Amino acid sequence: MKIVITILLLIIVPVSFQAQGTSINKMKLDLENAADPVAHAKNKLRKKYKIDTVVITSNKQFLGIRDSLAYYGKLKKVYGPFPNDNILLQVIGKAANTFYRASQIFLDTSKMRKSVASNLADTIIARIKRGDASFDDMARIYSMDGSGLVKGDLGWRARGTLIPAMENAILNRKKGALFKVYSPFGLHIIKVTETPKQDTGFALFLRVIL
Repeated sequence: MKIVITILLLIIVPVSFQAQGTSINKMKLDLENAADPVAHAKNKLRKKYKIDTVVITSNKQFLGIRDSLAYYGKLKKVYGPFPNDNILLQVIGKAANTFYRASQIFLDTSKMRKSVASNLADTIIARIKRGDASFDDMARIYSMDGSGLVKGDLGWRARGTLIPAMENAILNRKKGALFKVYSPFGLHIIKVTETPKQDTGFALFLRVIL
């Protein structure tokens, strides 16, 4: 009797797993083809759902799968379920934002007088402009935060993600500009390394709970 039960379980369990997988795949396909995915999730699938807005702060560094999908995910495509997660994610909208790229050398004015920081910044800028030193080298030597480890590169940043004083100064200058600007945290020597561009900055997700 035990042998018969064991055989039946071995037959039933794989079939149920296969059926579950087929059901989820069909659910994903139906959502992708639905004219109104939110109404479909509510009225047809009768599943709990939420709508999330994701703000993309960088197009190179992502906090997790959802942030990565916000940038790389295709519109209307359904993703998931993921390991240790019981949801489906559908990208139902995207909007653009302005992205800019710059590098910095940060001088912490809580650890040195502003006058000392200002004089040092002028010396660093003069050396770079004369060609006596590169910005990368100066960032590695003088930057008093983690940006020195990446030669001062802040990467492509979305508008609204940096300190306003820095962001406004960067957006008001052209590629190649080298200057200094104060923020509540200290003195920043900034080099604008790329021309601002439009890219995906916001994504709207439909999150269906299985």
